[in-house]
Amino acid sequence: MANIAAQRIKREFKEVVKSEEVAKCAICVELVGDSYQELRGQIGGPPDTPYEGGVFNLEIKIPETYPFNPPKVRFVTKIWHPNISSVTGAICLDILKDQWAAAMTLRTVLLSLQALMASAEPDDPQDAVVAKQFKENQEVFRLTARYWTSAYAKGPKADSQCARKVQRLKDMGIDADRACVALSTYDWDLERATEQLFS
Repeated sequence: MANIAAQRIKREFKEVVKSEEVAKCAICVELVGDSYQELRGQIGGPPDTPYEGGVFNLEIKIPETYPFNPPKVRFVTKIWHPNISSVTGAICLDILKDQWAAAMTLRTVLLSLQALMASAEPDDPQDAVVAKQFKENQEVFRLTARYWTSAYAKGPKADSQCARKVQRLKDMGIDADRACVALSTYDWDLERATEQLFS
């Protein structure tokens, strides 16, 4: 890692560790191994969102050209959000692409991701299926996002009807993740999800 990148990331790492958000358990960052090139981030689900109470893990890779280029960040924890891929965890956020500025920091990135969770941009989606549901049926979107938060991010217990539908598909031999994705995609319509899985 280039000297400027290493010095800068060490300083920013300390900034995050000492921040008031860490004290409130809202954000966290730690090293993976002994290199500052790969970090593990964690953000708490923002209040008054379907993600509230969940803990979301992030993979953060620092390029040699940091801080002139943004870190590569993706969600490791599965999440149902229009701007985050439900499959890969890839994130659609301008500051991680063309709106990055060298003055931005790791703390900025983590807090921006938390803000994105609270305020989705469905017209600039990373996941078209989730964005469609977000725009067309907010109630089902929130139900689904809460279920995913419960199932994957250790969030509060979700709707028991959703869990029963996932279990019905599991009883048919379908893996829990595939069942969850199919049901989420088809607005928790068990018949349509089953048809898609077995066609």
